Amino acid sequence: MDFPYGKTVFRLRAKPIPDPYNPARTVASDWENPDVLPIQGAFVAHSSTSALGNASREQALEAKSLFCEGDIDIKKGDRIRDGDVGAPVYTIDGIPPAADSNPWTGWTPPREIPLTRSVG
Repeated sequence: MDFPYGKTVFRLRAKPIPDPYNPARTVASDWENPDVLPIQGAFVAHSSTSALGNASREQALEAKSLFCEGDIDIKKGDRIRDGDVGAPVYTIDGIPPAADSNPWTGWTPPREIPLTRSVG
């Protein structure tokens, strides 16, 4: 499927930080300089917004969906930037659906990947 008016969004993936005592083990993720993968012809669609709050804090949660080609390298924990630097950044919290492909043709349909963002 081709989205004629799709745009480029960016997948951000943190680089692993090795444990100084055991370099084969990862201790944290570096979000200061993530790996960036442009995803062309995609779009981010609005799903819902909810407001949460208590006496000391007010927060808004936004849920959206990323629609993109099925064979894009995306996994749980990645982030999606909806445009150039400074655009909103969403987190892939769940496990993205599998990139299924047709066993006769090899065609892989587009995927819908749930995204979330919190403000506040």
